[in-house]
Formats: sequence, structure tokens, C-alpha cells
Amino acid sequence: MKKALLLLALAVAFVSCNSVKRNQKYLLKGNYDQAIELAVKKISNDRYDEQIKEHIILLEEAYAKAVSQDNRRISALQGNATPEALRELYYVYKRLDNRQEAIRPLLPLKNVETGYNAHFPMVNYNQQLTQAKANFANSLYTEAKNFMARNTIMDFREAHSILSELKQLQSNYKDIDRLLDDAHFYGTDFVLVTLNNRSNMIIPRRLERELLDFNTYNLDDFWTVYHNERQRDIQYNYGIVLNFREIAFSPERISDKEFRRKKEIKTGWKYKLDRYGNKIKDEDGKFIKIDVFETVTARVTHTLQSKSILVGGDVIYRDLQSGRNIDSHPLSTEFIFENVFGKFRGDERALTREDKRLLNNDFVPFPNNAQMLLDAGEDIKGRLKEILSDNELR
Repeated sequence: MKKALLLLALAVAFVSCNSVKRNQKYLLKGNYDQAIELAVKKISNDRYDEQIKEHIILLEEAYAKAVSQDNRRISALQGNATPEALRELYYVYKRLDNRQEAIRPLLPLKNVETGYNAHFPMVNYNQQLTQAKANFANSLYTEAKNFMARNTIMDFREAHSILSELKQLQSNYKDIDRLLDDAHFYGTDFVLVTLNNRSNMIIPRRLERELLDFNTYNLDDFWTVYHNERQRDIQYNYGIVLNFREIAFSPERISDKEFRRKKEIKTGWKYKLDRYGNKIKDEDGKFIKIDVFETVTARVTHTLQSKSILVGGDVIYRDLQSGRNIDSHPLSTEFIFENVFGKFRGDERALTREDKRLLNNDFVPFPNNAQMLLDAGEDIKGRLKEILSDNELR
């Protein structure tokens, strides 16, 4: 027990010593806020740890250097009205204030051995923060409005990004919500999807609805919306045309394969006899038994019903503003209907496991062409979704 406690004490001492060395490295590298964070954590956990005095000294030094560094940066940024400078100035003041608030609950910090009180000058940054925030917010607002004034899709998207930052900074700023909605609407690519049947075959209306129901594709993203019908007051930037160029059905086919089955079946046993018909005993004096087998046979017919449909076409991407095709992807799929069942003549015991499984099946009516096309629809949708997912509009 004593040995375990000693090991635990050594481990704690090692960890504490290690954290002091780590903090010293942070200071040497100029990572002052990392040093502050580690020291605050250690002091908060245990003020009476034997290494706390080192952490207090390191915290005081790191704090002083971090504040000095930030004040120098503020001096460099003063008078610079660019959006980047106003953004940085706000976050420097925010960092100064947050740093103080992290340390304030620990004060006063005193070295119990020397009686020295660590010094952490505290400044009220409320006025500077308020002014920096106001300047930063106004800068973001103006920058976003300038992007929106350019009236291009990509500029509206950039404006939306800037307005989103402003919304986080000050959620009720002026007409922020209306501008966000406008930037999103005018930055969105609206895509009109249409279907052309050039196959000389009738496509069921149900299949057409399913193929154009883009809610089931999960393709809409924040900047792309698909419509299968033109809507008023929407300017469509792109079009996607699904062309059916070929729909071919194979004949209904029925093919038979016949197999001969033969198997040796154990049917019982009998006593082993000598040439005179007497039972033979083994060395223990017991009569010897031998298995009796019977050869059984059967003829099995496997019947295959099959019919297939081949759908061929392409997916065309169009720039509706310029009226030209910008991309094309082949779209083809094959759907096969198959049904296999079995019949037999002879002894059922001769059948294989697969034969017996097929005996449970039976002839089923062939699907008509319309049903085959509907059945192929899921494969077509899957391929279409793959094309649309792999080929972005921008």
C-alpha cells in the first residue's frame, strides 16, 4: 500500500513538473495565451499543489507579455479603416477582455512562501469593445451591400457569408434578416429539370413523376434548388434534360433444363451372413450388422422464365442564360425479370437441396411492358442520382 502511494505521489509530481516545463516552452515560443490557459487550469484544480508557485510566476509573465503584444497590435491598427483591420481590432479587444475574465476568479494570487502578490492589471474595455464592435458591424454591412450591388450569383453568395458573420456578431443589426434572405435567393442556382421521350415508346405517367420528383434524390443544397416545373418569378440559370432515346424489350422466354438424379439411400440394416446363411459374429461374440442401401432416381426439370428491358439515353446539362449545352452524360440501365421453378418425376429422395427449393416455386405471369419500365425506374433513378451527385453545376 505504501509503495502504491509513493508511486502515485511520484507520478503526480512528474505530471506537475512536466506541465511547468510545457508552459515554459509556450512562453519561449510566444504562445502566451496557451501558457495562460494551462496555468489557469492548473491553479483552478489545486491552489495548494507544490508546483503552483511556478505556475503563478508563469501566468503573471505570460499575461503581461500577451497584453503588451495586443496593445502594440492595437496601436498598429488604429486609424486603419479597412474591413480586415476593423475585424482584427474588434477581436483583439475581445481577446484582451476574455483573458482578464479567465484570470479574475483566481485573484488574488499569492506566493505563500515569499508572500509576493502576483500583479495582473485589469482594464475596463467596455467602451473600446462597444466602439470596435460598432465599427466592425458597420464595415461588414457596407461590405455585404457592396457585393450585393454587383448583382452576380457569386457576389450574392459572398455577401451572404459576410452577413452571416454580422448576424453572429449582432443578430438584430438593421435589416440583416431581409438582406440574408435576399442574398440567399439571388445567390441560388435554380435548376429546371425536364424529361424528353424520344424512344417511340410510351412512358407511364407514374414513372415520369417519380423520375422528376427531386425531393427523393436529396440533392438540394444551400445554393442549388431543382424544379421540375417552371415557376413564376424564378430565373433559371441551368437546365437538366433527361432524354430517353431507346427503350427495348426482349421477348418473353421460357427455357427448360432437364437433369437426371441418382442417389444411394440407406434404407435399413441386416445381419451379415456366411455362405451357408448363418449369422456372423464379431470378436466380442455379437452378430455383425451391415447397412442396406437402395438406389433411387428422378428426372428434374428446371424452368426459367425471363424477360428484360434496356433503357438508353443521356443527361444534358444546359446553361439557360446562354442557351447552350455545357455537359452530357450517358444514362443506360438494364432490368431483367427472372423466375425459376422446378418439376420432377421419380423418387423425391433423389433430389438435391436446390431441386427441392425450386419445387416451392411455380410459373408466374410475365410482367407487361409498362410494369417492366416501372420496375426499371429505380435503377434509372439510382443512375441519375449518381450522375447529378458526381457532376456539380459550378
